[in-house]
Parts: sequence; structure tokens; C-alpha cells
Amino acid sequence: MPQSQSEFLPQQALILFAHGARDPSWAAPFESLQQLIQRQRPQLLVKLAFLELMQPDLPQLLQQLAAAGVSEVSVVPVFLGQGGHVRRDLPGLIAQAQQQHPQLAITVAQAVGEQPDVLNAIAGYCLSTLPHS
Repeated sequence: MPQSQSEFLPQQALILFAHGARDPSWAAPFESLQQLIQRQRPQLLVKLAFLELMQPDLPQLLQQLAAAGVSEVSVVPVFLGQGGHVRRDLPGLIAQAQQQHPQLAITVAQAVGEQPDVLNAIAGYCLSTLPHS
């Protein structure tokens, strides 16, 4: 009988890091992205964390993962650009987490909007909205 994710915790986790909002429905696309990734990599622990206004926040989630024995975490900022939150706030949160959890290897990717494949997908969608002549 195969083990379910509740019976073991992978050593590696992927955190999708988003801004957060007061309206709970704002998180729906991020939850869909989390589920899509989880379906593609069922053995990978895929979590959402937020900068503000929503839970869990990144320090809280990193604490939980470290306490559960996760040893490697990749944080992907689900932002369109490398604005102040990604350039200033995120490095501070990561530095604090690395001090508190030295056993946790944390890598941080560029913002998703900085990636050519993501920009091409968005451009394709934008062009698809034009009426056909």
C-alpha cells in the first residue's frame, strides 16, 4: 500500500511566495497553481506563503517545515517583477529564517514574471484577446 503525503514528509519543499490580499478570493489563482504543480510532482511538498494579509506568512511556514524535518526549500516569488517586496523584503525574511533554522537550505528563484517562458505565455494570452479581423 503506497504511503500518502500525510504518512511522510518529503525532505524537499517548494514554496510559492505571493503578496497576499484582504479578499480571500484573491488567492484562487495561486491555489490553482499550487494544485497544478502538486499534481505534476505528487512526491514534492508544495506550499503557499504570503508576505502580508494572508496566512501562512513565510517565516511561519519555514518554521513549520524546519520543525517537520524538511531540509531543502526552494522559494519562488509569484510576482510579475522584482519590485521592492522581492528585492528588499524577501531577502530579509530569508536571512532571518537561515539564522533561525541553519539546517534548512533555502534557495530563492527570480520572480516568475522575469522568466521568458512566463512572459511569452502572458503575451500569447494578451494577443488571444484581440478580436479576429
